[in-house]
Amino acid sequence: MNILSIQSHVTYGHVGNAAATFPMQRLGHEVWPIHTVQFSNHTGYGAWRGQVFDAGLIGECLAGMAERGVLATCDGVLSGYMGSADTGIAILEAVSTVKTQQNGALYCCDPVIGDVGRGVFVRPGIAEFMRHKAVPAADLITPNQFELELLCGHETASLPAVRRGLAAVHATGPATILVTSYLGQDTPADAIDLLASTADGLWRVRTPRLDISVNGAGDAIAALFFVHLLDTRSAPEALSRAASAVHGLLRHTLEAGSREIALVAAQDEFVRPSRTFAAEAI
Repeated sequence: MNILSIQSHVTYGHVGNAAATFPMQRLGHEVWPIHTVQFSNHTGYGAWRGQVFDAGLIGECLAGMAERGVLATCDGVLSGYMGSADTGIAILEAVSTVKTQQNGALYCCDPVIGDVGRGVFVRPGIAEFMRHKAVPAADLITPNQFELELLCGHETASLPAVRRGLAAVHATGPATILVTSYLGQDTPADAIDLLASTADGLWRVRTPRLDISVNGAGDAIAALFFVHLLDTRSAPEALSRAASAVHGLLRHTLEAGSREIALVAAQDEFVRPSRTFAAEAI
């Protein structure tokens, strides 16, 4: 498959395209990355160098690809952190261009807005752009629990509440929703849940909760879930494969004591996870 991935990029470490591109390639897919920023390292370090690229770069790259006649072979578009509304608009224009060329292409939007403990960390206006523009345009989205609650407008601590929240977001457009980290009232203290929702049902994968907090894991799981969904057309199968791979990735990272996800050292986890977690219907 051919995946167009429009995200941020860092020279050192693994976030954005630096976290999403290699796992998809390791699974045998071609990835066409467009970088929205080029930073020395992710901003979690508190200091970084580099620059934010003009949103027009996205259209320029798409125009050049169109001249090569390759957009008709694009199977999907993946987007992550947008940075500005202008970048978001350019991404949605790119999605429209690809879908005009390839009617079966899907758009996966990772609606990066914030997280538990950090709150909203994007610029003013981005959360509204995600809610009103990007999410309705997406075929599938991959929010964390904090972002799901912002999108649906209420808390999702209980299973009935998360079902209502998912239904409300589905009604705005996306057919598939992956909740990349979910801690509900029935989630054991030593576990973390991942949820996948479609019109056919709701599935959960429960994995052991690791004592680790790193950047980039969400970018990796969004990419893995997207390509597995494109490949299998099964949300529970994609959920199982992505969750198993990322658990292995995080376990390797924890064992290495690394501040950056061990993307290269743990690459076999993407192809043959050392432990498989099955998705269960709930």
